[in-house]
Amino acid sequence: MKSQSLGWQPIALGFLALVVFTIASSSFVIINPGQAGVLSILGKAQDGALLEGVHFKPPVISAVDVYDVTVQKFEVPAQSSTKDLQDLSARFAINFRLDPSEVVTIRRTQGTLANIVAKIIAPQTQESFKIAAALRTVEEAITKRQELKNDFDEALDTRLDKYGIIVLDTSVVDLEFSPEFAKAVEEKQIAEQRARRAVYVAQEAEQTAQAEVNRAKGRAEAQRLLAETLKAQGGQLVLQKEAIEAWREGGAQMPRVLVTGGGSSANVPFIFNTADLTAD
Repeated sequence: MKSQSLGWQPIALGFLALVVFTIASSSFVIINPGQAGVLSILGKAQDGALLEGVHFKPPVISAVDVYDVTVQKFEVPAQSSTKDLQDLSARFAINFRLDPSEVVTIRRTQGTLANIVAKIIAPQTQESFKIAAALRTVEEAITKRQELKNDFDEALDTRLDKYGIIVLDTSVVDLEFSPEFAKAVEEKQIAEQRARRAVYVAQEAEQTAQAEVNRAKGRAEAQRLLAETLKAQGGQLVLQKEAIEAWREGGAQMPRVLVTGGGSSANVPFIFNTADLTAD
């Protein structure tokens, strides 16, 4: 009987060692880089976040909730009305992370990361989009998309900061408006293209007409100069003919021509081409 009782001692000691090891191992928690923990004792969250490293926790009666504090990305839809009462919907990609020093408050107020997205980020995204969209018409929201995003970012940063959520970046994944407005935009673009085409055609016609006017002026000027030249040459020929006739009738004396200018006058011999003598 004694030998049998001694046989149970190693088993009991082994079991006891296992219990001690289990309790001891459960008394510590390791927080990895990019994580932050919240210690709860008997279901009550304790002050002070557990940051990177090894931390003691009371065995059995405690638990540690670990949060990922690296960059998270979620796409959140939002709808709003613009300044001109047009429906506008968007989808935002939001990059954010949790402030490690605020995880205790987040644990107490929101709990899990899924709750944070559903109960804080999604509704605050909706409200921020309403603020940004209400400042402009639907056409301005489309043509000034970056300004819309800037107003949205400013509103969202202010709203999420008080929850311990740090917004790193946002982007507009999609921006949609009502089919009625889409049709109106298409019709406006077509009308603007036609108007620009009409202006171009009018300018082209004006330039063509001006070119024709310039060519007509050039031809008229050329004809005027030609007429003056012919007139001058005709007068000179008549004068030469009269001089030749006078020379023939008057004998061998060279015909003289009165030349005036500079306030004086003089008779100079009239020089002509001998071919003129035989022209008759």
